Amino acid sequence: MGATKLVIAMVGLPASGKSTVASKIRQCLSEEGIEVAVFNNGDVRRELCGASETACSDFYSPDYAEGVALREKIARINMERAADFLHGKGEVAVLDATNVSRQRRQVIKSFFVGYPIFFVECVNDDPELVSASISRKIAMPDFAHLTPEQAEEGFRERIRYYRGLYDPLADEENFVVLDSLHKRIERERVQAVLPHYRIVRDLLVSDWVQNLYLARHGETVFNLEMRIGGDPDLTARGLVQAQSLAWHFKETPLPYVFISTKKRARQMAQRLCDGRQDCRVIPLHEFDEIDAGVCENMTYDQIARDMPQVHSARTRDKYNYIYPGGEGYATLKERVERGVKKALYLSGNAKHIMIIGHQAVNRMILSHFLYRRTEDVPYIYIPQDRYFHIVATQWRKVFELVKFMG
Repeated sequence: MGATKLVIAMVGLPASGKSTVASKIRQCLSEEGIEVAVFNNGDVRRELCGASETACSDFYSPDYAEGVALREKIARINMERAADFLHGKGEVAVLDATNVSRQRRQVIKSFFVGYPIFFVECVNDDPELVSASISRKIAMPDFAHLTPEQAEEGFRERIRYYRGLYDPLADEENFVVLDSLHKRIERERVQAVLPHYRIVRDLLVSDWVQNLYLARHGETVFNLEMRIGGDPDLTARGLVQAQSLAWHFKETPLPYVFISTKKRARQMAQRLCDGRQDCRVIPLHEFDEIDAGVCENMTYDQIARDMPQVHSARTRDKYNYIYPGGEGYATLKERVERGVKKALYLSGNAKHIMIIGHQAVNRMILSHFLYRRTEDVPYIYIPQDRYFHIVATQWRKVFELVKFMG
């Protein structure tokens, strides 16, 4: 059957990141010239039953015999299509479904006799991210006939049904268990020589960014006064910068724009998304500017005059210095990196995403993708009339500063 043939079977609860990982595997292997396709049970379900017919949570109840039979039929059709693909020129078939029961996984192994099977289990127990993932899922046409409240409760009930069937990977010959937020392998067993395994494993633990645009909010009164922190509005010039950014990206799809919870970031995003049908703004507190503690809202001159010990200590070691009652770059690192991981997780495999942040926060985001000595991070140039374009995939790395305003 060929040494390059492989079945990758996803495992995990709904909203655990399976489809995102499956899509990344497809794109990564395709770039390597490998014939790969994703076979999604949900696509077959919508094909057979329509977009909304199976949105009701009862369809997924193990006590609903008709639903159980139909789900088994859907799984069989999907496996048959994957087998046809592998019998031809196909090299890697990715089965994108929950596959949470040991019984279902045994069916997969029995169906694909002669092919190596690699199970990839995605886990995500973060309540905030699960909620955000559910919000993204229920925006699909499947749930258009339901109120948001009905759709969310139905989807959570679906998760509860699958949780009752869940048998984590344990006895399978070849598998990894992936923390899909932190991209960390929690457990692993590989007892066979699997084709394409090395590149897939590298992908699983690496950040994957097709096009990330990192911008800073526009000018504020605090910027003019050299005042730190606070929650000021954009100035007239700041609003012009926001409009210029919007004009610059008018032909670029931006399904996800992540911002801090501050007004200046929100005002920047409002101009950017105005008039767009598909532009979701998601505030993340992880992208809030560094907390200056007792120095919040002060000017640098005031700090130097009234708190000379703070000024001199921070000047000596700006990266490791922590404001009294606040943060420093060193303590900011963990929450900003969590914000980056959340943004990448929530955006799925979107081709274009944007983060609108602040000076210190954006410095930390840049250091996440681009190696800089820690002592140099507080001095990275973060202008308000330019953005950073970042690409980080297995085969392409791009890092450029682009001017959007004359």
